Amino acid sequence: MDIQKIKTFGQLKESGYKPKSVKDEIRSNLIRKISKREITFPGIIGYEDSVIPDTERALLSRHNILFLGLRGQAKTRMARQMTGLLDEFIPVIEGSEVNDDPFHPLSKYAKDLVAEMGDNTPIVWLERSKRYGEKLATPDVSVADLIGDIDPIKAANLKLTYADERAIHYGIIPRSNRGIFVINELPDLQARIQVSLFNILEEGDLQIRGFKLRLPLDILFVFTANPEDYTNRGAIVTPLKDRIESQILTHYPTTIETSLTITEQEAGIHEDQMKKIQISDLVKRLIEQVSFEARASEYVDKKSGVSARLTIAAYENAVSAAERRGLINKEKETQVWVSDLVGIIPSITGKIELVYEGEQEGPYQVAFNLLEKAFRTQFAAYFPNPETFKKKRNKDAPDENPYKAIIRWFDAGNSLNVFFNVKDEDKIQLLYKVDGLYGLVKKHFPTLNSKENALLMEFVLHGLSAYSLISKKVVEGKIEFKDLMGSMLNFSPQSFRDEEMDEEDFK
Repeated sequence: MDIQKIKTFGQLKESGYKPKSVKDEIRSNLIRKISKREITFPGIIGYEDSVIPDTERALLSRHNILFLGLRGQAKTRMARQMTGLLDEFIPVIEGSEVNDDPFHPLSKYAKDLVAEMGDNTPIVWLERSKRYGEKLATPDVSVADLIGDIDPIKAANLKLTYADERAIHYGIIPRSNRGIFVINELPDLQARIQVSLFNILEEGDLQIRGFKLRLPLDILFVFTANPEDYTNRGAIVTPLKDRIESQILTHYPTTIETSLTITEQEAGIHEDQMKKIQISDLVKRLIEQVSFEARASEYVDKKSGVSARLTIAAYENAVSAAERRGLINKEKETQVWVSDLVGIIPSITGKIELVYEGEQEGPYQVAFNLLEKAFRTQFAAYFPNPETFKKKRNKDAPDENPYKAIIRWFDAGNSLNVFFNVKDEDKIQLLYKVDGLYGLVKKHFPTLNSKENALLMEFVLHGLSAYSLISKKVVEGKIEFKDLMGSMLNFSPQSFRDEEMDEEDFK
């Protein structure tokens, strides 16, 4: 029998339907999914051995949950996906503001209707997607918003006194009865508002303008909080925290591979861009490395964290930088070059909170430094680490420096100006001018095509700059590569170097 054809309370009873609490409902559906080895939280990557098992244990225990973690750690997404563990439809008394169960009505409206109509009480079927409520905690949130208040207009229209329970306008929590309710950034909620919550969690009591209502609400509460909030903006009051049975710690991706998968899943790349723009694994890894460098940077506030949204926005900007260049040059297809990553700087500056030292450096300088550190870290994964060729510091260093020919070309007074909007074929020709550059890449990656080869050739220049073997200066419209000593004598303030070192170390 199609349950949605059931229109009255009497028909519902005849069908043999048995009501369940929302936590029992989620528990039953979760047991079924785990037993069938189905994915319980699709699209959540990197939590397979940590957050997801903790969440499943909490739901099996029928606990209210607090997700505690820094921004951009999928806390709210985890909560929203719990709707997938609800039954597809549940019966609700028609016209009820609080999703009254016909077997156990809570509101005066529903009780009066069942008493008057009995088995003829009309019911409707509520879809699971509508059984989810969410509120961002802000200092201006009131008890009326969450719990409810007297509605004078309602009282006037129905000709009710303020002493009549039917004059109450219920807040978002009672309206989420028999569903999931999420409060994001819980510590931002004023302490007196938090106090009104723990009575609901413990006793099911609602107090609205002198009314003391006994409404045993059937709700799974999920809260999210950032540890930073405990010191900067507020705290979770102890009685409330004590009534939240499971506190689950979230975290950032632990590997580049996990971070890559998340970014590719979440990035909003237009289908036109997918057809025209190629983005290599190298460039993807450089973008992800920026977030890892930011999380370890002395200039970035670790308490605030670095959201996964940084790399998602950076990935989108990198593709758009290549697309813009292709449009300017009327190229039907192109690839994201390493020099295009200058275009991700706006994606970095808005996604990091700086400490005092970082503020002194300035957000743009910090962003460029993070990008340089990403070049440095990833360069050693593709080519021999230049640090091993510093003979004065390492007596066992190899005799032959693979970068010697490239460095000598720049030492001879040559320079390379890589313009941001140059055509692909012109850039490739430009890179071949540098002695030893093609040979180095071909030695380590002999099977690449011409564009892949050129991309790595460009990467070598950025990598050598990051290790202070040559200088790099980002100026309007282009990147200048020169010899290190000449650049130092010219006092190049925009050259990004990690350390000063003797040019003779690399000859």
